[in-house]
Amino acid sequence: MSSEGKGKTVVVGLSGGVDSSVAALLLKQQGWNVVGLFMKNWEDDDDDEYCSSRQDLIDVMSVADTIGIDVEVVNFAKEYRERVFSIFLKEYQAGRTPNPDVLCNSEIKFKAFLDHALQMGAEKIATGHYAGVREFNGRFQLLKAEDGTKDQSYFLHRLNQAQLSKTLFPLADIYKRDVRKMAEDAGLHVAVKKDSTGICFIGERPFKEFLMRYLPPKKGEIRCLDDERVLGEHDGLTYHTLGQRKGLQIGGVKGGKGADTGEHEAWFVARKDMARNILYVVQGHGHPALLSDELRADQLSWISGEAPHTHWVYGAKTRYRQADAPCEIERVDADECLIRFASPQWAVTPGQSVVVYESRVCLGGGIII
Repeated sequence: MSSEGKGKTVVVGLSGGVDSSVAALLLKQQGWNVVGLFMKNWEDDDDDEYCSSRQDLIDVMSVADTIGIDVEVVNFAKEYRERVFSIFLKEYQAGRTPNPDVLCNSEIKFKAFLDHALQMGAEKIATGHYAGVREFNGRFQLLKAEDGTKDQSYFLHRLNQAQLSKTLFPLADIYKRDVRKMAEDAGLHVAVKKDSTGICFIGERPFKEFLMRYLPPKKGEIRCLDDERVLGEHDGLTYHTLGQRKGLQIGGVKGGKGADTGEHEAWFVARKDMARNILYVVQGHGHPALLSDELRADQLSWISGEAPHTHWVYGAKTRYRQADAPCEIERVDADECLIRFASPQWAVTPGQSVVVYESRVCLGGGIII
C-alpha cells in the first residue's frame, strides 16, 4: 500500500457515481486523510424527475460509510447560476452552442470547490475525472487518461497552473471496467450505477423543453442554403446547433443531390442568420457548407501560461468524441488564434471549445467564434 498521502488531507468531490467513489477509495488506500465533499449546485426544480441530487446524496453517504470517510455537503447554487448558467443562457441567446461542462469545471469544480477545500485545510483536491496531471520542468501538465474511451481532458482544458498544482486525478491510469470491478470488490453499491450524461449538475432532461423555460420561442423560416427555398418553420434559432439532423421536421422534402434520383437525403443545420431569424439547412452529411479548413477561437486559455509555438503540428478536437485532428496554429495573440487543419472538419460550431494537444499533453484551447 502506498503511503504518499500519509498525514495529508485531500478533499474529494463526490457525485454519487462510481468514478468519484473509487477515486476516494484509492486515496484512502494510499494513506490520505480523505474528506468527501458533495456539491449541490442546482435548485430551480429540485423536485423535478430529472434532478437526481437527493438520490446522489444518499449514494454518497452510503459510499462514505463503507469506505470510512466523513462527508461535507456544500451549496454552490449561487456560484453556479452566476458563473456558469447565466453565461450558458447568454451564449444560446446569441446563437452559439456553449459547453457547460467546460465552464463548470473551471468555475465550480476547480474554483469554488478548490477554494472551499483549501479553507478546510486540505493540501489537495481530487475528482473522478479520467485525466492525468504531472509536474514537468517546473510546470504542471494536464494529460489524457490511459482509458482513451473515457478521457475527459477536453472538458478540463481551461485549468491553470494554480489549479492543477492542487489537483489529483486518481483514475488517470485506470480503465473504466477496472473502476467498476474495484467498486464491486470494495462492496460499493454504486459499482453498477449508470453514468450521468446530462448537463453538468442539472441532469438528463429533454433539452429543448428545458431551454424554452428560460429562452422563449421565436418562430422563423427554415431555408435551403443552396437555393433559398423555404422548407419549413423553426421554433427559435436558440434551440438549434450546427450539424443538427434530428428535430427539424423537414425530412420529407427532396432536394439537392436527391432531386434527380428521388432519394431523401438527410437535412443538416448549416447556418443561423440571427439578424433575419432564418435557419439555413443543407442536404447530405458531406455538404461543403458543413466542412471547415480553419477556425478562429478567442477566450484562450493555455495551461502552461504561455501560448503554443506557431507552425508546429498539433492535434485538436472541436468536439468531445472526436479524434485529434492534425493542425497548425497559424496566428496567436493574447485574445485570438487561427487554427488551420490538415483536412476539413465537420460542423465546427461557434461556442464550442477547440482543445489543442501535443501527443498526450493537453495544451489548452479556446472558444470557437
